Amino acid sequence: MAQTNRALKSSKVVNIEDLRRLAQRRLPRAVFDYLDGGAEAELTLAENCRAFRDVTFRPRSAVAVGDCGLKTSVLGQELSLPFMLAPVGYSRLMHPEGEVAAARAAGGAGTGYILSTISAHKLENVKAASPGPVWYQLYLMGGREAAEGALDRARRAGFSALVITVDTPVAGLRERDPRNGMKELLGDSPFAKIPYLPNILAHPGWLVSFLRDGGVPTLENVVIPSKGPMAMLDVGAALAATTVTWEDLRWIRELWPGPIVVKGLLIGDDARRAIDEGAAAVVVSNHGGRQLDSVSSTLRALPEVVAAVNGQIEVLMDGGVRRGSDIVKAICLGARAVLIGRAYAYGLAAAGQPGVARAIEILRSDVERTLRLLGCPSIAGLDRSLIEVPGVWLTQ
Repeated sequence: MAQTNRALKSSKVVNIEDLRRLAQRRLPRAVFDYLDGGAEAELTLAENCRAFRDVTFRPRSAVAVGDCGLKTSVLGQELSLPFMLAPVGYSRLMHPEGEVAAARAAGGAGTGYILSTISAHKLENVKAASPGPVWYQLYLMGGREAAEGALDRARRAGFSALVITVDTPVAGLRERDPRNGMKELLGDSPFAKIPYLPNILAHPGWLVSFLRDGGVPTLENVVIPSKGPMAMLDVGAALAATTVTWEDLRWIRELWPGPIVVKGLLIGDDARRAIDEGAAAVVVSNHGGRQLDSVSSTLRALPEVVAAVNGQIEVLMDGGVRRGSDIVKAICLGARAVLIGRAYAYGLAAAGQPGVARAIEILRSDVERTLRLLGCPSIAGLDRSLIEVPGVWLTQ
């Protein structure tokens, strides 16, 4: 870990891909591929990143930009940066500090963090780690009674918004996971782990920290009445048994007094339905290419959703963001702000909180540099006149 931290401070880590390589070096294959991989043939996973190449900039030359304004506001909360940290499940497997480290790094940078239901740190500890906005992302795993308990805890802890992810009626088929023994790693049988031990033992730094942390943790925020916290191995079955529907949003609105964000939409009709159900914002998202393969990239879907919403609520976007220029392009296309997932999770997996902080700083510097090169003084000044977009994107 000391060697990794030295690398973070050197000139060797200059972009998110550098953090990805450090994460791959530290993690066993099962954990890295859980983070890195997508569903089925991973077509959408690749397209999320590739789609940014289809949007080009139209800079204003000979413009001197003084101080760059990177601030924005989301749901009435001011952020120092135009991006937030998205919910990433199983973060404690990537690094023992997991969600606490990510929330602390986000708060230190003046931006927000979204905690996944699939978290092994108690939500109260995660909220306490950040001075900035922290939202809770809800799955109905464990049923309504378990969800009610988590919502009550989140409200009392000071979470300022609730994110409802609606694109997981079942877990997508992430083919790397069964090949690499992810289920066996999480399971209780030592014999089932034997075929995967050589690769695990080849990553002693991760293994030592994993064992010191107590091994496979439980889901501290999915507390089943009379049973306690849910086991990590039960996640897939629990998702399949608890599909979130529009009717569930009505029940959730009665329990949650703050704003609700609907995450996992790709078409305008669903965005309009979210407005009808009382959403304060939507997230254009395909779950990072981890659910249904061969759907649109999120950048490609963004204009349709922005047009459908027509300014009534805020639109956020995630998927494929690896550079600050990606963030700028999404905002030019109408996103209020962008959520980053893998981009910071690679840093978390590589080095814990310092790795997350480095990922945030890389993207912050990228955004500021892009604004200066565009001749645009602030995030508020970004609009579609600064980009060239394929015409077919705008014809829905």
